Order: sequence, then C-alpha cells, then structure tokens
Amino acid sequence: MRLLALEASQNSTYYISRYQQVEEFGADLCVLNGEGTEGTWPEDRYRIVGSKHIDDIIAAARAWHAQQPFDGVLTFSEASVTAVAAVAEALGLPTIGFEAARTSRNKLLMRQAHEKGGAAHPDYRFVPELEDALRAGEEWGYPLVLKPTLGAASNFVFRIDSPDEMRERFPQAVDGIKDMAWFTMEADGLDLGPHGLIVESFLDGREFLIEALAWDDEVYLGSIVDRVTVEGDTFDDDVHHAPTSLTPDEVAAVHDVVRTGAWAQGVRRSALHAEVRFHQGRPYLLEIAVRPGGGGLDHMARVSAGYSPIEAVMNVARGVRPEVDHYTPTGVHTAAMCLISRAGRIQEITVPEEVSGSSQLFFFKVTAGPGDVIKRPPHGNNILGFLGATGTSFEDAMSTATELAAQIRVEFTD
Repeated sequence: MRLLALEASQNSTYYISRYQQVEEFGADLCVLNGEGTEGTWPEDRYRIVGSKHIDDIIAAARAWHAQQPFDGVLTFSEASVTAVAAVAEALGLPTIGFEAARTSRNKLLMRQAHEKGGAAHPDYRFVPELEDALRAGEEWGYPLVLKPTLGAASNFVFRIDSPDEMRERFPQAVDGIKDMAWFTMEADGLDLGPHGLIVESFLDGREFLIEALAWDDEVYLGSIVDRVTVEGDTFDDDVHHAPTSLTPDEVAAVHDVVRTGAWAQGVRRSALHAEVRFHQGRPYLLEIAVRPGGGGLDHMARVSAGYSPIEAVMNVARGVRPEVDHYTPTGVHTAAMCLISRAGRIQEITVPEEVSGSSQLFFFKVTAGPGDVIKRPPHGNNILGFLGATGTSFEDAMSTATELAAQIRVEFTD
C-alpha cells in the first residue's frame, strides 16, 4: 500500500504523528508539500514543490506518480481537502471529487447544500457588510453566531448577543480572516467559493463530535464524543468525553441527520468529521468535514468505540471499504482537553515526566514550542496542545486529565 499525503502549505509539524500512524498501520507513506520545510519526513519519501499553486502541485504529484505509482492520496488538513480532490482526479485515483470537497470546505456552500438536501441546519445568511449582519439580528433576534466561510478550529467564530457586540466583533472578524492561517494555507488557483462571513441562528443544546464513514448507500457513526465545555462568546473545543451520553433514540436521530447532510454535500465515500448540536430536542448540523477530526479524536475513537479514523482514511484513499460498523461503545471512559494558555510569545514549555509518562494518558501532544506566538480571541485561537486520559467514569478521567494538565508549565517572553 503506497499512499501520498498532501499539504498545500505545511502546517508546521502538526500532522507528523498522524503520518507515523499511517506507516504503523502498514502503508508506505510519501509526503508532498506545496510549501514546506526541509527534513520534515524521510528524504527519499518527501518532496517540496516550492509553490502552493494547484497546477504546480498537480505537476509534481503526477511526475512522482509516474516514477513510483501511488494507490491513493490523502490529507488530514482542512486547508488541503480541495487540493487533494484535485490531485486525485488528475492522477486517476479514488476521490470524492472537487465539487464535493469544495462544498464540504466552504461553510456557505455547505449550508446551501444542507438546505437543498433537507438536512437540519441553523438559519444562515452570507453577510458581506456589517449592515447585513445587523439586519439578520433584527429579523432573527439574538444570540447569533458569526463565523468565516473558510475557517477552521473556531478561529474568528463568535457568539453575538446584541447589535453592539456585532458592531464590535464584525470588524475584528473581517480583519482576522484576511490572513487567517486556515485560509492562507489553501492551494492557490482553486475556486473555493466566497471568502467572507456568515451569521447563523444560535442552537442552544448539547454538542457532539462524530467520526464517521460514508460508503456508498450508508453512513456509519464510528465514534460519538460529548462536548462538555461551558462556553462563552467564543468556541474553544477544549473538553470532551466519551462514550456519549446520548440515548439510542438520540443516536438514531444523529445518524439520520449526518447521513442526510453527507449525501447533500455530494459525499459518497469518505471519512467524515461531523459536529452536531441539539436544539429544542432535535439534532442540527454544525458542519461535516471530509477528513478526521483534529486533536486526539482519532485516539478517542479507538479507545472508546473501537473505530480507527486513520485506517478509514487510508482505505478510502485507495478505494477499499474500511472495517466499520454502526456505533458500539467499548465501555472505556475517556476525557480529553485542549491545553489553553494566555496569549503571548512562548519562551519555554516544561512537561514533567509524571505527565508524559503517565499510564492513564491515551493521548498527549504538545503542538506549540519556544518562539511560537499564542493568539487568543478575538485575535486568533491558538492552543498549546492536547491531553486525554482514561478512567472508570467521566469524573475519574476528567480529574486525572485536569491534574496532569495543571503540572505543565509555560513561560512567556512578554
């Protein structure tokens, strides 16, 4: 099994641990970055194009494929799902197709697809100007959610509770999305749809993160994770628990809305990361991405539900149906959190051995390092990393995760 992993613009070393998992699961993995850093992956299986224009990326991929054929192309980056679809099409390899990838990347196009396909979703409106957003508030009332069409990781996503807050947050979001990494890392030369802001009606219930698989006439929910954060006016994905607290009837309702949404987006064969929130007892789609969820959600899925999103991506990339069935929890309790600090430039991060070597951790990853600048809302949404622990209950696992996270020390230069 020879696979090609692609990033139009390299997201530092964020995906290296996932590339290593791909190899542990039996693949010969090559990595192609449009723009990237030397020495990121073994030299004989790593190439940098020197450009993030899609024509240059396709040309480099095609030349490599002619020398040593690939069985499939994949990415773990939200900012490269469209590029991967274009490259796979050019190489004649399995792909969801560019249109489905674009619809699954751009939140406005996604919402339009959900509306057309009958998938439950919040009210939405594209808002090129502040006046458009204020008009939506007048018509729908508050709170509203303001978000980028081409965002990720909750960057510049705000809960808006009043016209005054909209007047404050809207220009912050407009300025922020201009050089937001999740937009600038996209391949050049692709029509990604409108780059701007939308407002959505607020959904007031519980939120759930799902790792799923679309395969022809069925969608399988491999893993369901509860988001248990008490949120404010920003949306940090910072505390999760599995197995889910959903009842069997609620799981069935979530399955229906995810399946309807995936088909509405034109996705027939893909690993999926779906986010669903309940409102007045009914599940609504926040989004369905055509890649696995970030952080430690892939580890959480394996531990709590026996489902491997990474292996699913590998098999889908080469056109082979992954081993998956409908959601079946293992009974192991897990709690995971984002490691969040104040804003500033990092001088040093100290991780005691009692943390890194803890047998109760199922996942631990520090993604920031000395010299990195941490931005917090409203200027960005950077974190230090992720930590997840197991336990006999959610309370037990959460207590362990919290105690271990508290031992990590971060020093700043300012």
